[in-house]
Amino acid sequence: MTRTKKTPATAVSLSAEEARRGVLAANGLLGAPRFGQGKAGALAAIEHLGYVQIDTISVVERAHHHTLWARVPGYLPAQLHELQAADRAVFEYWSHAAAFLPLRDYRFALRRMEAFSRGKRHWFRRDNKAHRYVLDRIRAEGPLRARDFEAPPGHRGGSWFEWKPAKTALEQLFWCGELMVRERRGFEKVFDLRERVLPARADTRLPSEEEFCRHLALTFLRAQGLATAREIAYLRAVNPARLRKTLLELSEAGEILEFKVEGLPEDIYYGLKGFPAAAPRPVGPAEEIHILSPFDNLVIQRRRLARLFGFDYQVECYVPAPKRRFGYFCLPLVKGPAFLGRADTKADRAARVLRVGKLHWENSAQPSAGAAAALRAALDRFARFNGCAEVRGLRGS
Repeated sequence: MTRTKKTPATAVSLSAEEARRGVLAANGLLGAPRFGQGKAGALAAIEHLGYVQIDTISVVERAHHHTLWARVPGYLPAQLHELQAADRAVFEYWSHAAAFLPLRDYRFALRRMEAFSRGKRHWFRRDNKAHRYVLDRIRAEGPLRARDFEAPPGHRGGSWFEWKPAKTALEQLFWCGELMVRERRGFEKVFDLRERVLPARADTRLPSEEEFCRHLALTFLRAQGLATAREIAYLRAVNPARLRKTLLELSEAGEILEFKVEGLPEDIYYGLKGFPAAAPRPVGPAEEIHILSPFDNLVIQRRRLARLFGFDYQVECYVPAPKRRFGYFCLPLVKGPAFLGRADTKADRAARVLRVGKLHWENSAQPSAGAAAALRAALDRFARFNGCAEVRGLRGS
């Protein structure tokens, strides 16, 4: 890594490996666990990462649990439920997708809520009569799920764009912030009035656009280590010009630095002051393999992943079966500074077996004995996390 002292905006040069190590370390996926254990570790991880994405797919344990398990020793899904339903330390809303977010960041969700309250279009047209009906019932009866509301006669349903009116109203009121998700039962949302869910300690000051951009930039760089302006803005309701201005201001103030990464000469990356000095070295050949969710914070931006790590990844559950190369639910495998491969996995919960349909090693490389042993250990841990007693399959390519 080389530095010059001409201006605050002078870029720091990073090798590709320095950049990768720094990004993995920031994500809590390099070296010793950094967030602690169990429920406290899960909260620390969510506060550091800024969010964990919620996804419906349950071929293996769902994405929000998987993301935390990959970083927090002793994590159990019940702990996230406690953080939401009992401790009120996290809440559900939207980052770039549906997510659990730390309560300390609640105020930064208010700009989106305000936009929907002022008439920003949801997927469906607003039905004020349905809104009043839903709110009246929840006020009178307490927390309710969508299933607690009957569909009107003749309503077909059956797909996401054919929701019954009450389901649509629940979601729209959630987007506006009038309702919150009190908890999930199974995977069902339980809605309640905001004033009965949001604790008094929550900061409810509406942030300015400048404050929001600053929060977004610093949170992303803390969690990901290194990013371009485009990556920070990924699927976020943010003015790109205002975000670029904020990044320039942070750079001129010395709060962040500009970087150039070897092999990516056209891109300006940003990182917090001190990056990547804290990035630990791998712990020798015994470095743990991490099995990641397709919706993990590290891999969710596929273009970024390919550029920084040379890992061209796609989850193939959305690909027609004849066109799949790696399997229905292939999971990324990362060890040290590199992605080693991907494993197509399925938790057969009835048989208590984690089935590995296909295992692919990157660049057609044959794994060393150490890497093969590390993968077996990782799959054994993953099986236990999924309530399985054994692993079957391990068919490589």
